Amino acid sequence: MKAVVVYQPGDADVLTYTDVPTPQVKPGWSRVKVKGFGIVHSEIFTREGKSPSVTFPRILGIECVGVIDQTTDAQRLPVGQKVVSMNGEMGRDFDGGYAEYALLPNAQIHPVTTSLPWADLAAVPETYHTAYRALLQLRLSTAQTLLIRGGTTGVGLAALQLARAMAPQLTVLGTSRRALMPDKWQPLGYDGFVQDHAQHLQTNQPVDRILDLVGAATALDSMQHLAPWGIASVTGDMGNVWTIPDFDPVTAIPNDRYMTSFASYTINEAQLNDLLRLIENQHLDVHPVKVFGLDQLPAAHRFLEQQRQPGKVVVLP
Repeated sequence: MKAVVVYQPGDADVLTYTDVPTPQVKPGWSRVKVKGFGIVHSEIFTREGKSPSVTFPRILGIECVGVIDQTTDAQRLPVGQKVVSMNGEMGRDFDGGYAEYALLPNAQIHPVTTSLPWADLAAVPETYHTAYRALLQLRLSTAQTLLIRGGTTGVGLAALQLARAMAPQLTVLGTSRRALMPDKWQPLGYDGFVQDHAQHLQTNQPVDRILDLVGAATALDSMQHLAPWGIASVTGDMGNVWTIPDFDPVTAIPNDRYMTSFASYTINEAQLNDLLRLIENQHLDVHPVKVFGLDQLPAAHRFLEQQRQPGKVVVLP
């Protein structure tokens, strides 16, 4: 089969399009014919050698969509079943989605029912799944205002679309580290925009819900901007800070406010299919901003590294 292999870490040119043996099934693992996958920033870090646990050579790719080609679980994963796989140690401990076929643990293969085109379906894993699961935690039906901290990111813009579909009554605010004029944020679909300067929101307006995609670096500041009975989901790690130093929940979380979080390595198949139905029924635009072929992986990585227009970068083998 054709695959893209990284033999040693480096820049985008180390992504080598080549022939490798097609993997054969083994107990507990099934083979997926890859129909598409998205490119994510963590794969760039791994390609550069910044994932200490990853050894080379390796076929990268922490997500893919496709169909079952060979199975060891004919009841749950019959041949021809449309599937999604993401996260786990895919593309890290074992070869991932940058190939025509991927051999994956059955527990990490999730059957889905959807009529989305492959390019659109390939844009959903990780990005939309993370946004959707985090929004479910926020109980949007009882809220009037939602602030998405990290609002111009891929997950932030996915959350904006999903929140509009899930709770049309919401006033949705976004944030950015740069001061943006309305002509920049209004086309994104936000009702308002707040500058996030030096990890502090430049507003005194309390909100009912906060989706904090920056993470530990801003979590405590987010808690100070919640209205009574408000909820913040600290879901991302864009701030490159992994822990909150000397965290004391008694003093860090104001009375009558709630903090939660979502880790995308947990997959609920029913909720994944609920997400796909929501996208289809509400006609949400999940189409990727750019589509590449498998033999164009170096260009795909360079596009993501220099990306100026928001949206998912997808590869269709």
